[in-house]
Parts: sequence; C-alpha cells; structure tokens
Amino acid sequence: MVVMVKAEVVVVVEVWGTMVEGEEMTVVGVVKMMMAGWVLVGQRSKLRSRSPERVGKGRPGLHESIGDPYLNTDAGTMSPFEHGEVFVLDDGGEVDLDLGNYERFLDIKLTRDNNITTGKIYQYVIDKERRGDYLGKTVQVVPHITDAIQEWIERAAMIPVDGKEGPADVCVIELGGTIGDIESMPFIEALGQFSYRVGEGNFCLIHVSLVPVLSVVGEQKTKPTQHSVRGLRSMGLMPNILACRSATFLVVILMIFFIYSVLCSASEPELGEWTTRAKLCDSLHQPVRIAMVGKYTGLSDSYLSVLKALLHASVACCRKLVIDWVLSSDLEEATAKENPDAYKAAWKLLKGADGVLVPGGFGDRGVQGKIMAAKYARENRIPYLGICLGMQIAVIEFARSVLGLQDANSTEFDPNTQSPCVIFMPEGSKTHMGGTMRLGSRRTYFHVTDCKAAKLYGNKSFIDERHRHRYEVNPDMVVQLEDAGLAFVGKDDSGRRMEIIELDNHPYYVGVQFHPEFKSRPEKPSALFLGLIAAAGGQLDAFLKKKVVTRAISMSNGNSTMKSRQYGNGDKTSNWSSLGANAIYTNGNGVHC
Repeated sequence: MVVMVKAEVVVVVEVWGTMVEGEEMTVVGVVKMMMAGWVLVGQRSKLRSRSPERVGKGRPGLHESIGDPYLNTDAGTMSPFEHGEVFVLDDGGEVDLDLGNYERFLDIKLTRDNNITTGKIYQYVIDKERRGDYLGKTVQVVPHITDAIQEWIERAAMIPVDGKEGPADVCVIELGGTIGDIESMPFIEALGQFSYRVGEGNFCLIHVSLVPVLSVVGEQKTKPTQHSVRGLRSMGLMPNILACRSATFLVVILMIFFIYSVLCSASEPELGEWTTRAKLCDSLHQPVRIAMVGKYTGLSDSYLSVLKALLHASVACCRKLVIDWVLSSDLEEATAKENPDAYKAAWKLLKGADGVLVPGGFGDRGVQGKIMAAKYARENRIPYLGICLGMQIAVIEFARSVLGLQDANSTEFDPNTQSPCVIFMPEGSKTHMGGTMRLGSRRTYFHVTDCKAAKLYGNKSFIDERHRHRYEVNPDMVVQLEDAGLAFVGKDDSGRRMEIIELDNHPYYVGVQFHPEFKSRPEKPSALFLGLIAAAGGQLDAFLKKKVVTRAISMSNGNSTMKSRQYGNGDKTSNWSSLGANAIYTNGNGVHC
C-alpha cells in the first residue's frame, strides 16, 4: 500500500500482498494514518507486503504499532506458541513480531514506545492516579484511558526512527486484533476522538478487509467487507481507503476522461532494486539445506526473524534456502525408545543438512537433543551457528566431549551441577520474569582479529547487536575451555562476559550470545548468517578472500550447475527438481515464507 502525500513523502505500509494507491492529502504537521482490520485477526501481520522499504526510502514516516490489545505490558513473557517470536529493539523493548517486519522492510529503528498495549495504557493511567494527577476525579475508560492512548500516539510520533532529525511527516498507526472485540473498544473510541480532533486533512483511515472467493462458483463476495465498514462507521470511524485481500485480482476501473487511458492507468509503480531482488529470488535453483534445531518448530513465527535473516543471506549467496525443521527432543535417546520413527526422521534431516542452526530458547526441554546436534556438527565439520542458547549449548557440548566434564551443564537446567559452564547473570532477577533480562543493543569487542566472525563483520574492532538473555558463559571456565581449543573471540567491554565463540579447525563453527537476526535487512544481510549460508554452500573461503560471494546462478535463464559439497557423512538429496522456484521451502509446518 502506497500513500502519496503532498509534502513529497512516500510511506509504505505493510498490510497485504497487493499495492493500493491512495489519494493526495494536505499535510498540516504530522499526518496520522490508521490501519484497522475486521474480518480476520492477524490479516496484516501474517501476510507480508510485496512493496518493500525502497518505495518510501526518501522519508519514511513513523510506524506506530498498536498490537493485539492484550493486557500484557509487553510481549516478553508470552509463549512463542501463543504469539510468535518476541522481537527485541535497540532500547531493550520486547515487542510484537510485526515491529520486526517494519524494521526489516523500512530499514528503520523503532523504540518500545512504538508498541502500545492495553497493559501499558492501564499501567500508565493507574500510576497517574496514584500520584494524584487526576485531582480526586473518578478515573474511567472515557475520558482517561482514551486520552492516554491519544497522548501516547502523539508523544511517540515525535520520536525519529529513520536516523534523521526532527519528527516524521507521517505517523502510521496499526490497530491489531479484530474490530468489534471488546478488548479493542477503548482504542476504537480513542482513535475516533483523535480523528475528529486533528481534522480530516490530517487523518486517513485504511481499512483492511478480506474478499473471499467461493470455491464452488468462483465468485468474489464483498458482503463481509460491507458489514465491516458499516460496523466501523457505527463506531465513529469512516474508512478513507479500503485494502482488500482476495484469491483473485480485484477489478479496478478508475474515473478517467479518455477510454484509451484505462490500460495505461493499470501500470504498476517502479520498484527498482526490489524488483531485481524479487526476480533473483524467483531464479534461485541451487539449494542450500539448513537444519533448524529447536523446540518451537511447530510454529514458524516462533523463529520469524531467524527465517528472514537466513533468507536475506541465501539470496545474497544466490542459493535457494531449504529449511528442515528438526524438533530437538526427537534427537534424544528417549525418543528412540518411545517413537523410533520420529527419532530416525529427525536424524535423517540433520545428517542431510548442509548447515545446522540452533536458535535461542528457554527451558530444559529438548536441550539434550540440541547438544547432540552441536556435537554432530562439530565432529563432522558441518557449518554451525548457535544463537544465544545455541552458543551456550555449544560450550556445554565442548566441555563434555573435549574436556571430559560429563556433568558440565548450565545452572538453568541443573542448579547443582559441579561443572557450571553457563551461570545466571548477577544483575538478573529470579523473582520477576518480565523485563529483567539483559536486553537491547550492547557492544561487543573483538579480542581476536584473525577469525571468521571479525572478517565477516568487515574487520571492525567492535559491533553493536541486540541481546535477550539472563544466563552467560561462566568466566571462571574460560581459560580451561580456551586451552582446549574453543576460542572466545568476542567479549563485552569488561572482558569477562563472553559474546562470540569459534573453532579454528572447523569450516564454520560459530556461537554468539546476542541475536544477530534482529538487525538483518534484505539489502544488508546479517554477517553471521551470511557466513553460515556461504559455508554451507562452499563459498565461505572465496567470500572471505574476495569480500564478495561468487554468484553461481545464471541470471539470464535461472539455470546453474550444482556443485556438491559434503562436510560429513549425511545423505544429500540429489534430485532438487521438485523444489520449484520459490525462495524458501520448509519441511515442517507447511509454511512457505
């Protein structure tokens, strides 16, 4: 969806899979644009826009995301199965995954104030009441809650998110959930008041709706949209633009003077670099298979940013990304006895992978399976990337297998272990879960310059990446581990908190305490994900020497010669013709990203 504004500002809003052009609006101060859905929950967040950040790169507006109106203060304590991944911002905000989509597509940096929840609003109002700010008045949803919502929006609209000084020209407000839900009513009322207060010239409502197609007759039905618009108008909001999603194209005939101009008006806007990137994605045929070993493999949204970072890197390396979801508990010996078929299937996927990735997570379920995956990758020289818990897993496995400390463990899984490789950070809280971890952007310094990680980051002396953890590698065991060959190449400013590990005698065995996936962008893939894909595709050495990835795909016809690279003894699939042309395939839950 593209909205043109007279101040020569183009704003891209991630709503659907189609482009809808709006009318020009007079700009007075900051223009507020609101998106609201009715027919389905998550119709914006789960369906990605095909119009990326390049359309609005000139001066993107602030993207104020009002996520699902849940009573949680933030998304930090929510289960990935319940709400997908928790996206971490630079300032440590734990927010809905939709804000990650905005950051990736628009290449901006949002703050925790860009995410409004019912819990935040109620907490804000109650705190004001306790301070006596309401001077003894009876605090009610209207006007106090609704006023607080409007104040929050206006305050957040003044925060620059694109690296430029001053407020943005356009503020985009995404109202999550489904219009009509009781949880959304305070927000609907607040935005109705807001639209009247700022005036028609400064407020534009984009209504997102579904136009289903009956499979029997193949006819588009607009009745759900009609009812949703009627309901929205009854609540005091009048949609200015309808963004409709349908299985078939919607016929659009514009009011024009000459009939011959009808076809000319149907031309699509120039998308430049993104069009080239999209064509490249469609032409990728040489696959790279990555085994994703985790405990939330039943829902791909649990690892959405990891999937996007892998996709960004695979496109940069001109490889078709193939994700094999491996439930970590299926790799354990207990599963071999209880469910032999699942055990064999999991190990077949792991042994058939070109690379292994163990993402972050919490809890002890499936940990032994992750340790076995890390061991397999280390012993068979399979490229491995461990993120957060994945790095801690690599350290534990190394201590057990190389140092011979069979009881080596994390105090998260075994508080009484005699060989605590991973310990609870002293500044953490064991009584409160929300907002008590080491969160947000932190600086990591390279203590070893001749390592793959430093080279992938461009030989910088330090990097800034986002963290979300409450456990760390035990600094008292670092010397023992390093003497055995595990290099801690990156550390924090104190030198006692381990951030990056590497194995020298391995094609690519890297673990990081931070989450590099949160800062990956389509045009700027994460360095460490780029290293994993390049190593899995046999391109890493050339990439590190030449600083470029050799493109093995002919852009003219999309064909390429498959070069097999075998790191271990796993069986590799030889017939890839059934994969088709899409950029990413998964074996697990039918989700094609």
